[in-house]
Amino acid sequence: MLTHIVIWKYRDDVDQATREEHVALLRNLASIVPGIESLDVGFDVLRLPRSYDTGLVAVFRDRAALDAYTVHPEHQRVAEFGRSISQQIASVDFES
Repeated sequence: MLTHIVIWKYRDDVDQATREEHVALLRNLASIVPGIESLDVGFDVLRLPRSYDTGLVAVFRDRAALDAYTVHPEHQRVAEFGRSISQQIASVDFES
């Protein structure tokens, strides 16, 4: 199994409705992209100075499934939307 974690820090000018649209699009990936074992997305609740705004944790059965997700057209579309509204994005992928 591979765990894929992504966090987004949105630009200050991004309104709440756009943030919620991003989270909804991310959640929807689980029903569109094959190979996702689990996917959780949510808004940060602590709002610490070091916090990012939104986080995603997805688990894939293997590297091939993660690779297929990465190039899937719907993931590409949602990833571009996330980049367009973020000032910073970080990710990590590890065997679990």
